[in-house]
Amino acid sequence: QVQLVESGGGTVQPGGSLNLSCTGPRNIFARYFMGWYRQAPGKQRESVARITNGGIIMYHDSVKGRFTISRDNAKNTLYLQMNSLKPEDTAVYYCNADEDGRPNWHPQKSKNVYWGQGVQVTVSS
Repeated sequence: QVQLVESGGGTVQPGGSLNLSCTGPRNIFARYFMGWYRQAPGKQRESVARITNGGIIMYHDSVKGRFTISRDNAKNTLYLQMNSLKPEDTAVYYCNADEDGRPNWHPQKSKNVYWGQGVQVTVSS
C-alpha cells in the first residue's frame, strides 16, 4: 500500500501564507504525475495544481498567481506554496499520485492512483 503523508496545514488570516508538503515512496515520486486537490464542505473535490513527471504544471484558475506547486524527486517531496490566501481557499487539501495522468473516463486509465489522508487549511479572520 502506497502511503502519502501531507503536512503544513493550519489556520491563517486572509492574505496569509502556508506551505504544504507531501512525502511518499521514492519510486512514486520518480515516475508519477503529482498533484494537490482540495475539498470544501458540501463541494466536490477539485484539482488545485498538478505537475507531471516532466515538470509541466497546471493550475486551477482560482489559484493562478497565488499558489506554486513544485516537486523534489530527490527528497520524495511535493510542495504547495500558498500565498495571498482567501477564505474561499478553506478546504481539506489532499496530495495525489497518478501513474499516467489520464482522466478518469479514459478506457486505459491506470488503477495506480494514490491519495494522502488530507490536511485542513482554514483561512479566517
